[in-house]
Amino acid sequence: MKLHCQLFAILLLCAGLSHGHAANSVRPNIIFILADDLGYMDVGCYNPKTFYETPRLDALAASGMRFTQGYAACPVCSPTRGSIMTGKYPPRFGVTDYIGANRPGKLLPAPNADHLPLEEVTIAERLRDAGYATFFAGKWHLGDGEFSPNAQGFGPGLVGNNQFYYPPSDEPSPNPRDDPKTTDRIANEAVKFIAAHKDQPFFAYLPFLAVHIPVGAKKELIEKYEKKKLGVPSDAWGQEGDSKVRLVQNHAAYAAMLEQLDSAIGRVLDAVDQNGLREQTVVIFMSDNGGLSTAEGHPTSNLPFRGGKGWLYEGGVREPWIVRAPGVTKPGSLCATPVVSTDYYPTLLELAGLPLSPEQHRDGVSLVPLLKGAELTRGPLFWHYPHYGNQGGRPGGAVREGDWKLIEWYEDESLELYNLKDDLAETHNLSAKYPDKVKELHDKLIAWRKSVNAVMPTPNPNGDADAAKFKAKTTRP
Repeated sequence: MKLHCQLFAILLLCAGLSHGHAANSVRPNIIFILADDLGYMDVGCYNPKTFYETPRLDALAASGMRFTQGYAACPVCSPTRGSIMTGKYPPRFGVTDYIGANRPGKLLPAPNADHLPLEEVTIAERLRDAGYATFFAGKWHLGDGEFSPNAQGFGPGLVGNNQFYYPPSDEPSPNPRDDPKTTDRIANEAVKFIAAHKDQPFFAYLPFLAVHIPVGAKKELIEKYEKKKLGVPSDAWGQEGDSKVRLVQNHAAYAAMLEQLDSAIGRVLDAVDQNGLREQTVVIFMSDNGGLSTAEGHPTSNLPFRGGKGWLYEGGVREPWIVRAPGVTKPGSLCATPVVSTDYYPTLLELAGLPLSPEQHRDGVSLVPLLKGAELTRGPLFWHYPHYGNQGGRPGGAVREGDWKLIEWYEDESLELYNLKDDLAETHNLSAKYPDKVKELHDKLIAWRKSVNAVMPTPNPNGDADAAKFKAKTTRP
């Protein structure tokens, strides 16, 4: 009887190990590609009339699901990046503007943390602890030193500074003249990582620097678009607040930089196929905020969307969103449900077959039902940007529920109400016509701010002078 029990225990142990190995072997690889400042209307699969050329992103969309109402949690970079890593809205972790920002105006901006707190368990840490190899190369912008990606689930051994980190390498970096945004370097490192880890699950996070300013790319690509530019409308300008806004896509160097990014993404996806990993690799693509249209060179246009990077209008927060999950997403499928970058954390956990962590990803909802083609009631989306953007945007908050979107501007507490189904360009403020809807959404926005401990901007004793300086810096074409 004792021998029989021992044999039974051994069989159970072996079965458990076998089951664990099987579970590990079917876990999908995950590649998360994040563009910097890329607008929704810059990508061909979202805008067939775009001046730019993005054949590899278009092909990725055709092979997976394209979200038409995917949002960043903030109209600038660091907060959105933190929301992806944590599954939380930016006010919860204290980074509500890009790290290093401190621009006053009529109001003094809310305090802005200079790092993502180590208490946050990032999605990289969760996946690493579940046996995933993790990879990082590119733009971090969530803290330096002890707050680098080496401390947040990546590395160890990544080298760089607050903004940019890369794996150590003996290979010479590409010529900055040809690769000013390190686009090819990031792709090169990712291709090597994929080949080296093809026999174990991996999470590769590729936060590219492109297409952020300063604008630059390979000379031959710029020359290609200079020729193409001759056949499109010349520059045209409108006005957004105190800022000029570009109305035409025709920037040759920007187009070249985007083609270089698109090609680099294609090389990464080719590496997945060449290593026989396509059917077991989830690929995600999005941008950290909207296209830059109202300042700092105005390289792109987001029309018909209003505003751009640094603004709470759709041009600043609606992003290109693509997810390819083999066996889950139907090729060429579309999803029109509004979703936000906090949703990636629980979505990736569920795709990986791992338990959810609701206390960590408190503001995220798993999108797996949507990826499968089912419906999902996501609930309202919220934004809190208590800062002055370099691009002309001013402190404010917003809520979207259904087709309705409310924006509150903190300087004068004014409210704007839009129905996005009927008015995608946010040109018709309906606040006077629908006061009950304004009150309903504003009450929800106020309650949400309280729930996430959102810090508000405060009066500025030198407000008029600082506001004048701010205006002068954001009105140049």
